[in-house]
Amino acid sequence: MKAVGIIASAAFIIALPLLLVTTSVRVAASEVRLYEYSLREYDAGETTGVELAELDRASREIIHYFENDAEELRIVVDRGGEEVSLFNERETLHMVDVKDLFTIVYRVNEIALAVVLGTIGARYLWAREVSIRRLAKESLAGVGLGIAAVGGLAAFAAVGFSEFWTRFHEIAFPNDLWQLNPATDRLIQMFPVPFWEDATFLVAGATLAQAFAVVVLASGYLFFTRRARDSQEAVSSEPVPVSVSPGHTHPPEGEIPPPPDEAR
Repeated sequence: MKAVGIIASAAFIIALPLLLVTTSVRVAASEVRLYEYSLREYDAGETTGVELAELDRASREIIHYFENDAEELRIVVDRGGEEVSLFNERETLHMVDVKDLFTIVYRVNEIALAVVLGTIGARYLWAREVSIRRLAKESLAGVGLGIAAVGGLAAFAAVGFSEFWTRFHEIAFPNDLWQLNPATDRLIQMFPVPFWEDATFLVAGATLAQAFAVVVLASGYLFFTRRARDSQEAVSSEPVPVSVSPGHTHPPEGEIPPPPDEAR
């Protein structure tokens, strides 16, 4: 039973930071305003030769593609009165790899959520196996693990984002389809490397904000419950006064009281 408890605690501590990170990624991947930011900030309309309204529509189709069952992404846009495919074959195949990666992130997010909620519900609320204070301490441990990981990656990215981004692609993808040409490939024209730097630090910031909220809640609970427990212990340790009836006194310590007078 003790081993099961250790495994459950370890699973919770690992799942919590995974939940925070993957939630930030999932929200960012589904936020159309982030796509629109890239299109406008980096002049995608001028670079691609496609009107912003068409690129905005394409962005929404990309978001839908990440969430549906379609194998390939096929987007047709109007370019100067002519309907053309937005992405070439290489870009289309790369988007298949991107979708596979997001699918993994989404599944990890769902599993982590199940582990966190399941642990809280089963161990702390239903079975009462351990105290809520223990939950708070394990939450702080999980957040500490996540901050260390995210902080390390953010530091690497801050030193040299291009190197960080290249390493990420070499690890995440099994081929070189991600190596696109900014002069001809619309996918990287719509979402250039500087945008991904912005998005990476946005995800890191969102993750740290969630971690900060957990730290505040867990630390606050530990602080206030500790104060309440200390106050209770102080009250229980105070000496209890002994009342003495009028006319009666206690003998000095160590002396045996004399026997009562015998009835005459």
